[in-house]
Amino acid sequence: GIAFNPPVPVQSIRNSLGNVNVGGTSISLSQSEIKEFGDPGNILIRSVAPGYDEQVVAAAVKTTLKEKFPESLKGTEDQWRRQEFNVGPKIGTELAYDAAGAIGWSIIGIMLYIAIRFRQVGGSRFGVGAIVALAHDVLIVLAIFSIFGADIDMGVVAALLTVVGYSTNDTVVVFDRIREVVGRNRQENFSSVVDRSINETLNRTLTTSVTVLLVIVLLLIGSESTNWGFGLALTVGVITGTYSSIFIASPIVVWWQNWLNKKREEAQRNRKNGTETARRATRPSRESAG
Repeated sequence: GIAFNPPVPVQSIRNSLGNVNVGGTSISLSQSEIKEFGDPGNILIRSVAPGYDEQVVAAAVKTTLKEKFPESLKGTEDQWRRQEFNVGPKIGTELAYDAAGAIGWSIIGIMLYIAIRFRQVGGSRFGVGAIVALAHDVLIVLAIFSIFGADIDMGVVAALLTVVGYSTNDTVVVFDRIREVVGRNRQENFSSVVDRSINETLNRTLTTSVTVLLVIVLLLIGSESTNWGFGLALTVGVITGTYSSIFIASPIVVWWQNWLNKKREEAQRNRKNGTETARRATRPSRESAG
């Protein structure tokens, strides 16, 4: 990391790294990860140069940037070293807050959307079912990254948001079919309705998922190392999103509906028992009056 004073646009820095002399060989580092963090002018650079020593590449990047932007990097050698060792926690904290905020707000928005869209058939339980499925998908992706010790950057955050959208789409397709079937026949058992709706949409769900996975696998095979995390997150997310819409979101809706039905039956029994008790209580008084 390095602080440019005055600040330099990220695109200008990227263009300057298009031709870098590394160990006597001219290579392009324009595909490196370059992004701003913290105060204006603070730039994080993660070079991508397979087959080259990292320290040699870092030294070549420093030399190139000092040649291209002498005014902005005048007298910054000590600061460069300090940023290089201390940038990690700051980037991690900012990234964590940004990622949590983006994912959290998107999930809240999706829950409200589903609750409103399916309000005619009990939108709240559909919204909760979708949110539990989305939380499951995101947590599984994060768990895989933790197991493999992979880095989480803004590309991975973008992939997580994509997973949230994909999983929501899969879930809404099933929920929409449930709503259609319930609208046609409200007397049918709700569990049977959900089971039939899942079976009717299963072919579409699997076809879409397999098609998307084929594209992601090609991305993983042919991508640079900077896109590996993005592809991994999408791969895991599409798989989890496919089965969560079937085995998590829908069963939660069924469980909630069964719980509501049980409560209604208990309330009806209590009312019936109360009515019978009241009738029995009034009989003796009538007989004695007669």
